[in-house]
Amino acid sequence: MATPRRCSVVIVGAGISGLTAAKVLSENGVDDVMILEASDKIGGRIRKEEFGGVTVELGAGWIAGVGGKQSNPVWELALQSNLRTCFSDYSNARYNIYDPSGKIFPSGIAADSYKKAVDSAIQKLRSQEGNNNHESFAETTSTPKTPIELAIDFILHDFEMAEVEPISTYVDFGEREFLVADERGYEHLLYKMAENFLFTSEGKITDSRLELNTRWKMEAIRNLDVMVYTKIFLKFPYKFWPCEPEKEFFIYAHERRGYYTFWQHMENAYPGSNILVVTLTNGESKRVESQSDQETLREAMQVLRNMFGPDIPDATDILVPRWWNNRFQRGSYSNYPIYVNHQLVHDIKEPVGRIFFTGEHTSEKFSGYVHGGYLSGIDTTNALLEEMRKDDGRKNESQAFLLEPLLALTGSLTLTQAETVSSLHKCDIPRQLFLSNSKLGLPEAIL
Repeated sequence: MATPRRCSVVIVGAGISGLTAAKVLSENGVDDVMILEASDKIGGRIRKEEFGGVTVELGAGWIAGVGGKQSNPVWELALQSNLRTCFSDYSNARYNIYDPSGKIFPSGIAADSYKKAVDSAIQKLRSQEGNNNHESFAETTSTPKTPIELAIDFILHDFEMAEVEPISTYVDFGEREFLVADERGYEHLLYKMAENFLFTSEGKITDSRLELNTRWKMEAIRNLDVMVYTKIFLKFPYKFWPCEPEKEFFIYAHERRGYYTFWQHMENAYPGSNILVVTLTNGESKRVESQSDQETLREAMQVLRNMFGPDIPDATDILVPRWWNNRFQRGSYSNYPIYVNHQLVHDIKEPVGRIFFTGEHTSEKFSGYVHGGYLSGIDTTNALLEEMRKDDGRKNESQAFLLEPLLALTGSLTLTQAETVSSLHKCDIPRQLFLSNSKLGLPEAIL
């Protein structure tokens, strides 16, 4: 297939936002679109892998916000794709908290600790909303000190604080969450969505590095916090953990906050799989990424033996994703504070000349969610289409627009990496992702 040397729009990144943008452009008659993808798959941080005889999701794994007055668009895509899911109920996890001796904290103690943590968090939020005085936080709120307090604090603050402060995802779309449990993977709905317009082209991209020098945009990207969220999968020869109702999630209380704290068994998703998942975040994620999988396995097994006794079997396999050390990702999702500086949000998504920015991190209401990426792809592309309409008849029609879904999260302000990218992924769909193997003509794309 011949490769055109010019196009109207260049999309950097074939994640949920980039593919949604391409879909909207295609539906509006813009066919000369080029998608540049540096990795060997589409989907971005939606990534599956075969492990222990089943398909596990290394990145996005849930469809959050279902059952409300409005329909979640990603849930609609899942239904259209016949994606298999199962309902997740976190509410009982607080009553499945193990201490280092393997005893479960009495429900009364757990409930009291949880209530105190929620009250403290709400007080902190109200204080921040009222005067934005960080020094007052220490005076009005208590710092978690005991293992159970640290564990609950981790659950509240590292799992989106959904029960502390209602957020748009739950207010608009509902409170139910569904785990994707489909052998085709979460990514299947992306392939389904893109099957009518997506082409692939093998080749090398050797375009030199292009940089943005706009100070306000650089500052906004530096100030955006990115969460690292690591799901570690462990395969066992047989089950030794409780699998009764309300036991899917359980918590380990340790003197070190976030140390192998939040666990989930996969029996609801894949019966008989004998797989456990433990979630780490931020500092613990980065620490684990820097060590060997064998060391991580040793640490995780010690925690499990603390909870379930010394006679449990060794894991037969382990899978440790490394989102922080992935140079095309450098994290899992954006993490705005509850009361964010609105100028930061504005600057993150504001175009720079003919470069437009999209992704879950540009969504004011749904940052951190797959549907945030989907909806931002639509919103940004509609803004881009409006600019293209204004551009009709002007002398600069030959100049391309650049739409960058992941720029704010990569930590590298580049159109492509300096290294050559080759052996691009062949999509298992009728058409293929189209990538250029020639230099791009973007004379005024970078200001």
